[in-house]
Amino acid sequence: MPRLQADASADRWVPVTGSLGLRGRRHRKAAIRMLLGQANRAMGAEERPGSRGIAWMMSQAAPLLMRRADGRLLIWVWKADPELVVLMAQLQELTPQLRAARAMMPIEYDDTESFRNPHLGIGERLVMALPPEPRTPPFATYTWDTGTHLVTLTAVCSDRERVGTVIPYVDEVARSIRVIDDLTIDGSPEVLRIEPRG
Repeated sequence: MPRLQADASADRWVPVTGSLGLRGRRHRKAAIRMLLGQANRAMGAEERPGSRGIAWMMSQAAPLLMRRADGRLLIWVWKADPELVVLMAQLQELTPQLRAARAMMPIEYDDTESFRNPHLGIGERLVMALPPEPRTPPFATYTWDTGTHLVTLTAVCSDRERVGTVIPYVDEVARSIRVIDDLTIDGSPEVLRIEPRG
């Protein structure tokens, strides 16, 4: 089954994926709280009194949900300030429905630039440091079409004034993303992991 792999510097990023129990709990809560706050603002609401409790509950469930995603979802937060940036990589099968949804994206999403990844080839990058809608948080998306799957990396930032300072480090992670596949060798329980060509 294909899955994602990436190299995110431990000096800058804390992985949320795969962190169970107490390990990574503070960063999970901060990431979820930031995303909930951004969602509330996007809908025109202020932070609700129960938001911290909801963030805590979601932070407990998130690792198990991400484990079920089985390598198709990777999430990190900015180490120095977990509520500043949440970074999410996703691997999706390219179904006709997904292609149709991408074709109907708003015109703002047409303003992309080419972005090269040594493992995935040429993809697209869209940086929206100042989204047209003031309540929308700054974000950057990176996409690669492998023919069978869509690989996306999305960075959501909580601060419009600081988004430019973290984009170069998001680029680093984006260049390291690759798709690996596990193949079972015939007649053997052994699993052969095929790394992409560099």
